[in-house]
Amino acid sequence: MKRRSESTFVLFDIVYADGSQSSNRKVLSSVLEGLDGAEDARAAIEAQDRERSLASGRPQGVITSMVRKRS
Repeated sequence: MKRRSESTFVLFDIVYADGSQSSNRKVLSSVLEGLDGAEDARAAIEAQDRERSLASGRPQGVITSMVRKRS
């Protein structure tokens, strides 16, 4: 039987410049291990947004705020 690799995520609530919100956005905790955790999380979410934008054909807005959800 194969073992699943365990990945832990950190959740963020995002607010965009146009006022839209996105809740519970997942970022791998391994991405946040450096000193620039907030910068790394923003970069990861912006990369997710770019992928979503390409798939949907609609551009995603600019992130104005990010709040890490408490677990």
